[in-house]
Amino acid sequence: MHFTVILDGKALTIEDVWSVAQNKKQVEVHPENLHLLDKIRHYVDDIAEKDRPYYGINTGFGALAEKKIAKKDLEKLQHRLILSHAVGVGEPLSHVEARSLMLLRANTLARGHSGCRKEIILYLTALLNSGCAPYVPSKGSVGASGDLAPLAHLALLLIGKGHAFINGKKVTAQKALSHAKLSPLKLKAKEGLALINGTQAMAGLGCLMLKHAEQLCDLADIIGACAVDALKGSDTPFDERIHEVRPHLGQQQSANNLRSMLKQSEIRESHRHCTRVQDAYSLRCMPQVHGASRDTFAFVRNVLEHEINSSTDNPLVFLRADQTGIDILSGGNFHGQPLAFALDYLAIATAELGNISERRMEQMLNPALSAGLPPFLAVDPGINSGFMILQVTAAALVNENKIYCHPASTDSIPTSASREDHVSMGMTSANKARVVIENCYTILGIELIIAGQALDMRKPLLPGTGVQTVMKKLRKIIAFTKQDRLFYQDLQKANQLCKSGILNSILVILNGK
Repeated sequence: MHFTVILDGKALTIEDVWSVAQNKKQVEVHPENLHLLDKIRHYVDDIAEKDRPYYGINTGFGALAEKKIAKKDLEKLQHRLILSHAVGVGEPLSHVEARSLMLLRANTLARGHSGCRKEIILYLTALLNSGCAPYVPSKGSVGASGDLAPLAHLALLLIGKGHAFINGKKVTAQKALSHAKLSPLKLKAKEGLALINGTQAMAGLGCLMLKHAEQLCDLADIIGACAVDALKGSDTPFDERIHEVRPHLGQQQSANNLRSMLKQSEIRESHRHCTRVQDAYSLRCMPQVHGASRDTFAFVRNVLEHEINSSTDNPLVFLRADQTGIDILSGGNFHGQPLAFALDYLAIATAELGNISERRMEQMLNPALSAGLPPFLAVDPGINSGFMILQVTAAALVNENKIYCHPASTDSIPTSASREDHVSMGMTSANKARVVIENCYTILGIELIIAGQALDMRKPLLPGTGVQTVMKKLRKIIAFTKQDRLFYQDLQKANQLCKSGILNSILVILNGK
């Protein structure tokens, strides 16, 4: 196992982002990249000494791009750029989320096309390796000229301003630098802009949210299988032949997971020849619904894998083929539209896992639909309300998710005197996805509690072997409900179980991965 991630701007994976962000892996910059940065920076310094205006090096920014800056003010220009752009608001990104942003910025700068000194990247990697993270408010980016405000708060850390985190504890930026054995950095020509021009806030959040969404998709299959057995549902809709003739990859994977979970179910055998012809859509269409979410997540993964290894600065610096100089090209790689679309899709596809989960709860709690189970799964209905209000909580979260699924990417508000006349709102898409994902962990946790109660009420018949394993994990932390109790405590435990990955490991074992 490799415990160090090597940054070369081209080979970073989403799994690397996940691991480094959680302080599990150290980071280094590839030596060849450090050499390239030195070579390119030599030419940038040379240009900064000339009288010809070059955007981002010796001019103002945005709508002030035509304003030439005197040589004596170039360092002051970069410093003030960071101060003026650090205007984020709202709750800060978590320690883990902020580290993902810092890692991605280091990786893109390592490519060399931003024209900064190698010291910038070495500061970022030193902070990562010492367990530090910038204090980055979550709101304030329109995702057009990059995530300007969030990245400016990252840059504040390098110059010793504002706040930071050390292993999750909020401290001053000066203390974080001292912890990493660094001193405040003096930015040179182009370097302030190089730090803030890019999509790394929305991309960093996106990588983490995607990993959660992929975990939720497996959880939906696992917990959905529990509901199938709890409701005396049929396993016929998961027959491999059905999914071979509509071969969406996600659909096939979910059907396979459901088959694996339901193998050797005594409950299924007890009603194999009953008169019920078909189950509700929330049961028999799980492969099609969960699978569509899987395929959407695959699309999002493809977008993010490209983005985290891209140069998203402006202007971009290119070393000429003969290495005798550089070309400085202005373009629009900072625009967040690819990510804005993808992260809106991520929220929508995740929310759908919660939508169908809540409908399975209705099937289990409604005595007209539950194949003989008592109302709301109460042992003594009437004096006990059972799980009646757990479904209400789920319904409230499903409703909230629907609101958060309104796409941010369809909006654009011109900024910077209409120089930035079309923006992506991609950071809003990322923030929305985070809320939807958190809600879906809770929704699926509620379904797990309800399915567990129903399965115990089917005894002595046993569910599929995979479902039995889930029940053993559940009953270690949440007991069968004989009478009403403080259910919010059970919700917290189920949420933690869903997030832990313990249930997901069951599928890994069943499928022999």
